[in-house]
Amino acid sequence: MSVADMNNSASASAPDSAAKTKPKPERLPITVEKPTPYTFDLGHLLALDPNPLTLPSNTSLNAALTSTARDGAQALLNQLLTTCTITATPRDGILLSLPPRTTLLPRFKPVPTPKQPTKWELFARKKGIGKYNKNLGSGGGSAETERRKKLVYDEASGEWVPKWGYKGKNKRGENEWLVEVDEKMWKKEEGLSKEGKGIRGEGRRERVDRIKRNERRMRANERRGGGAKG
Repeated sequence: MSVADMNNSASASAPDSAAKTKPKPERLPITVEKPTPYTFDLGHLLALDPNPLTLPSNTSLNAALTSTARDGAQALLNQLLTTCTITATPRDGILLSLPPRTTLLPRFKPVPTPKQPTKWELFARKKGIGKYNKNLGSGGGSAETERRKKLVYDEASGEWVPKWGYKGKNKRGENEWLVEVDEKMWKKEEGLSKEGKGIRGEGRRERVDRIKRNERRMRANERRGGGAKG
């Protein structure tokens, strides 16, 4: 063996010996002893340490805080493993069931204020209409009865159809080539013809006008509700 080979083998063995002599990190105990025991709220994964934080003269602040946090985490883990139910399933693996929460946390946002009732809601409550009907579900009426009030029997199709809305009976005849006009509608058509309009689209125009009126009332209700909140 040459001198160069001996030097190479010596340099290669030096890191190995240094790795073997490197000290292992100290294994901390899993038991935590405190003068005053911890209190736990396992539902929130919370461990409360009532002991005052003391800082030894020979220890830095970061080291003291790290040691205190480590003890709290270890105590919380010990409490979870000794008091909570642990189950294992092939699909979900190991599950630990937390108990109910005991600490009441404050809300991040204020409790929402109730919305101001609209004019229709005030009227319906006064007259007992719809969900404000006291007899609903108590023998004097039922949800099916309330639903039936919105339907009308169509003799042409032999089915119950909505009075209004999508596929409502109030839209029947708008797409027909022949529209039946009574005396009252005939007089109305004479006025419409002077304006360049026809009776065929009158039903749709009235419906659009009702929608616009309802939208105006809805905006008025929103403004009234906003003023009441302020």
